[in-house]
Amino acid sequence: MTFSIVGRCEETGQVGIAISSSSIAVGARCPWVRAGVGVVATQNITLPALGPQILDLMERAKLDPSAALGRALGESEWSEYRQVTVVDTQGRTAFFSGKQALGTYHAVAGKQCVAAGNMLAGTHVIEAMIPAFENTSGQLADRLIAAMHAAISAGGEAGAVHSAALKIAGEQSWPLVDLRVDWADVDPIGKLDGLWEAYKPQMQDYVTRALNPTAAPSYGVPGDE
Repeated sequence: MTFSIVGRCEETGQVGIAISSSSIAVGARCPWVRAGVGVVATQNITLPALGPQILDLMERAKLDPSAALGRALGESEWSEYRQVTVVDTQGRTAFFSGKQALGTYHAVAGKQCVAAGNMLAGTHVIEAMIPAFENTSGQLADRLIAAMHAAISAGGEAGAVHSAALKIAGEQSWPLVDLRVDWADVDPIGKLDGLWEAYKPQMQDYVTRALNPTAAPSYGVPGDE
């Protein structure tokens, strides 16, 4: 039903997630990022509340990812139906796959990253994502999307995927990147990749516009001079 990778960039300190699912609008329920705290993927039979709960525990209670994940799952009645991965801004990782996760499921931690999925074509799908993330150069988003392409090349889900999302937190309180393909009959990851390539050259401009409107570049549209 879903596969994802959460990760941190050692150079920039950014944290982010790329995720895809056979279900509609995976980006509305599963990816959670918070600047200065970390990133969480909540998937399988998703409880969206786990994302902000784990981030709150890391931020306010100063728990590491493993402790925050353990406490949140311990307070949930249906934890065995969940699959959750976490990376904090120090690059520490944690993950959990409940016994009621769907189909073939798997999770693997790499260097400042965790890949996980369920309803997979095989566990090798997740195994392929870690080296793709670790060995790809470029920005964090490039590395996350490379891992998603690697998963598809390795067989992806047991069935077709239809939605995908990319979400990254940088220095500001709002997401630096928040791109979604809520439904596509074919290749949502390819469409997400296309969105990222279009957004990439403008990304910093939107931060500049927010922080200092007088320095905002013009895009040549009516009213924008």
